[in-house]
Amino acid sequence: MAHESTARSELPVIDMAPLLVPEPHAPRVEVARAIRAACRQFGFFYVSGHGIDPDVLDAMAQAAHRFFALDEDVKNRISMDRGGLAWRGFFPVGGELTSGLPDVKEGLYFGTGLPASDPRVAAGWPLHGANLWPEEVPELEPAVRAYMDGAARAGQALLEGIAMALDLAPEYFARTYTGDPTLLFRIFHYPDQPGSAYADTPSWGVGEHTDYGLLTLLAQDDLGGLQVKTATGWIDAPPIPGTLVCNIGDMLDRLTGGWFRSTPHRVRNSSGKGRLSFPFFLDPDFAAEMKPLPDAAARADGDADTPDDARNRRWDDADLQAFEGTYGDYLLGKVGKVFPDLKAKVL
Repeated sequence: MAHESTARSELPVIDMAPLLVPEPHAPRVEVARAIRAACRQFGFFYVSGHGIDPDVLDAMAQAAHRFFALDEDVKNRISMDRGGLAWRGFFPVGGELTSGLPDVKEGLYFGTGLPASDPRVAAGWPLHGANLWPEEVPELEPAVRAYMDGAARAGQALLEGIAMALDLAPEYFARTYTGDPTLLFRIFHYPDQPGSAYADTPSWGVGEHTDYGLLTLLAQDDLGGLQVKTATGWIDAPPIPGTLVCNIGDMLDRLTGGWFRSTPHRVRNSSGKGRLSFPFFLDPDFAAEMKPLPDAAARADGDADTPDDARNRRWDDADLQAFEGTYGDYLLGKVGKVFPDLKAKVL
């Protein structure tokens, strides 16, 4: 996925390569400090040195373009209602909601592929099961699998840096929440809005929202459109060659007692072309109880400059610190609002 943009961003760029080296050494501490500062100020940052082969991204982007160029009836051969409880497959433009409004995007949902014999699938756990692959674009499956493997490695390494940023052992998250993580992956295609059939819609490509879990890694094409809410207003997060955009989700907000905040963001494609983005979500074990991290309350209570500004006023008025239950409980509550029709059919 070639990048020609030379755009800059207010968000920091962090070289995460030292986190991919297993032996403890000084640069890892420096990376953790940079992550702490970025999570406290923005909840968003770019990462370079993530170890994902650019050829994998290029192959996935080419396959995605081929898929979204297919006729709608062909794409619907793998529609999400055919994925059943696993919630995998294709949805059309307007088929996903944000805050009750239809998004101007179409997409593909993937996750960890599980056979019918897996105990969770056999027990009927939602969001667990097999992926749906388009026969018309056979190269998509190996590209997605390779990308998910690389993003999972990068995400687990970043969680080591986040643990260190919180003065925890590097392996804390792997030991408590992500030994068997919930891995979800999306490919989104945003048609151009200005001058198109979608020019008059009140919706964005994706409206203002926060992500649900621990950590999101986003690859985007060279067209831009992502915006992040900051203390001084909305800023662009344009593509920067060789990087991924990283942001923290609601559960990391919950676990840290609000010391790290999940930051609202949105997308509008005004490029004049169809835009692709590839968000990968590294989230807690579906059955993990979401309880504050050690010293979370003391950290939040003792921090006089905990941000409390427009960036953190949630559009949904949710109180993350009041949530109790498993990650699966939280995720199902959110996803059911995004796809209410599908929820009514399969849950």
